[in-house]
Amino acid sequence: QVQLVESGGGLVQTGGSLRLSCTASGRTFGTSALGWFRQAPGKEREFVAAISRSGTKTDYADSVLGRLTISRDNAKNTVYLQMNNLKPEDTAVYYCAAKFTFNYYEVMRRDDQYASWGQGTQVTVSS
Repeated sequence: QVQLVESGGGLVQTGGSLRLSCTASGRTFGTSALGWFRQAPGKEREFVAAISRSGTKTDYADSVLGRLTISRDNAKNTVYLQMNNLKPEDTAVYYCAAKFTFNYYEVMRRDDQYASWGQGTQVTVSS
């Protein structure tokens, strides 16, 4: 398993941008599928975005499509979530997750598919 640490959260106004980072320790980052999830107060954790081991395939929740972009840099053991045109409903704790896979093109949308999780970073969007 990898150990994951998120950063980059904060307070931003509606329409603003943030870039979240998730840096991994351990030697399996490059062989892992990665994902971002979020959990708002009083709500269940929900899928946001995923990227395949190869980095060539991505998947997004409908609510963030066109505004959020997931990417990865295996040389830096880091996955990013670029967040543009933020809305108050994006307010949540954001978590990154990783799962080793032999499949270069698999993207995972369910949280029970992932083996490793970060501690989360708070994103607050003010109206």
